[in-house]
Amino acid sequence: MSVLTRVIAWLNSVADAVGEVVLAPISALPGWLSATLVAIVTGVLMLIAFKYTSNQAAIKRVRAGIKANTLSLKLFKESALVAIQAQRGMLGGAFWLLIYAIVPILVMTVPVLLILSQLALWYQSRPLQSNEDAVITVKLRAPAGDAMPEVRPEPNSGLEFKTRSRIFSQNEVCWDVRAKEEGYHQLQFRVGDQTYSKELAVGAGMMRVSVLRPGYRFMDVLLNPAETPFDESSPVQSIKVSYPERAWFTRGAKTRVWNWVATIWDWIASLPGVWVWYWLIVSMVAAFCFKGVFKVNI
Repeated sequence: MSVLTRVIAWLNSVADAVGEVVLAPISALPGWLSATLVAIVTGVLMLIAFKYTSNQAAIKRVRAGIKANTLSLKLFKESALVAIQAQRGMLGGAFWLLIYAIVPILVMTVPVLLILSQLALWYQSRPLQSNEDAVITVKLRAPAGDAMPEVRPEPNSGLEFKTRSRIFSQNEVCWDVRAKEEGYHQLQFRVGDQTYSKELAVGAGMMRVSVLRPGYRFMDVLLNPAETPFDESSPVQSIKVSYPERAWFTRGAKTRVWNWVATIWDWIASLPGVWVWYWLIVSMVAAFCFKGVFKVNI
């Protein structure tokens, strides 16, 4: 798992360098528009990847067989034997379509996870706003029997440190803080003679937000790609900022036809992680719309 985690960390560094440039226009676009454009583009890219990683000739033959069986079912519906054979052929065709999709799915799994982790930096959480309170948690590496090391935050123009608390059972030090100056800031924490940093985003618009600078734990590294993970031997194992969840990009739209529709829509928009489902649905619709253009058999 340690080797796999390091591979993911390396892939994240590459994806992050590309994503920071390619996804930069998100900051200048309305959330609904940027999310829709990203979903369409990624849907088309996945469609092209499917074309070149799947057995298109075999899929085409299976599709033709399913159409032939469907036609037989319509023409000879009075014959029970033909109907059973046609239905069996259709089920067999569906099974083989699933088999032929396995290789493309495996090929696309890692790129899709990397893309989603990059999109989460924009759509999962929003930045702190000026004069908004939050909690910063520093998790320490303290071997059994050892005292927790002292942690001192360096002064920063973007943040006011208020109160501090220590959770000994979790090896954590927490600060209640208040955001001050808009922009991206590098927070510095001193442990002994070493300094450890964490990015902080303060602003009112669309900003790239890194919630957690992780340690070398697989899921933490996979889901938090923006900052270099702390080494396993580091006295600091993670630094987390309690950013608020981002209300969905189309929530509270001005165009409202019926109040009950708006109420249901706002409820859906308030669900955590709803942007992932939006991305998934729009990218699938885009792929089906463009499959004829790129001559892809699915």
